Amino acid sequence: MRYAQFVMGPAGCGKSTYCSTMAKHGQVSRRDIQVVNLDPAAEYFDYDVMADIRDLIHLDDVLEDENTRFGPNGGLVYCMEYLMANIEWLREQLGEAEDDYILFDCPGQIELYTHMTVMKDFIETLENWNFRVCGIFVIDTMFMVDTSKFISGSLAALSVMVNLTIPHVNVLSKMDLLNKKTRKTVLRFLATDIKNLISDEEEETGKWEKKHQQLSKAIASMSDDFDLVRFVPLDISDEECIEDLLLVIDNSIQYGEDQDVKTKDFDDVDSYSMPE
Repeated sequence: MRYAQFVMGPAGCGKSTYCSTMAKHGQVSRRDIQVVNLDPAAEYFDYDVMADIRDLIHLDDVLEDENTRFGPNGGLVYCMEYLMANIEWLREQLGEAEDDYILFDCPGQIELYTHMTVMKDFIETLENWNFRVCGIFVIDTMFMVDTSKFISGSLAALSVMVNLTIPHVNVLSKMDLLNKKTRKTVLRFLATDIKNLISDEEEETGKWEKKHQQLSKAIASMSDDFDLVRFVPLDISDEECIEDLLLVIDNSIQYGEDQDVKTKDFDDVDSYSMPE
């Protein structure tokens, strides 16, 4: 059995930083965590890659091709479709080792995960290769500090969860960059039902918000009643926080459950003296 984290999220949300943090944490905890770059437009990341899609296809090459005439968004979609058409290349890069734990650092185009099928097809291919896959949807905490943005982020996460239908963990990144006041606000959001957050702000809303108050309440009620979306905060400066998040992810894909329990044989019992 092999294991994978499929790291997604909007551009600039901290996906590469997340992958780098997890890889470094693996080194500290003597655990082998590999990273694969699936972003054909990536310019910089500070982790060692197991495989890099840019060795197969680069976004700049697609944009400069006069025959395709793609823009940046269409070019990213083309690159991912090209990867799927040449998926054996990736299989050769990954090898066949058992118990691999691989993070796939994905592009920051949200449409790839919310309603298109190319990434779902990619995940199904990984599952056919004996991978257990957990989706990691990363959202920048700075864009989740008021009620309307929190609802919007929750709906984006829900769209990804419904489209991909795999074990899923939503991560709030950049908690280490918040001041005390903003951190307190975010933690209140995480601990409170969205319906209550909307009720708390009813008196402060403008004319447009009041007009759509019932719609907002209906959306919040659906999310709360079915307990569809939850977020796990990530502070990359806190090793315990990283370990707690990794434990949540490992449990979702049953990491380590197939490993044999290690025991120590005591063949020579007489060599051990009993206390008098």
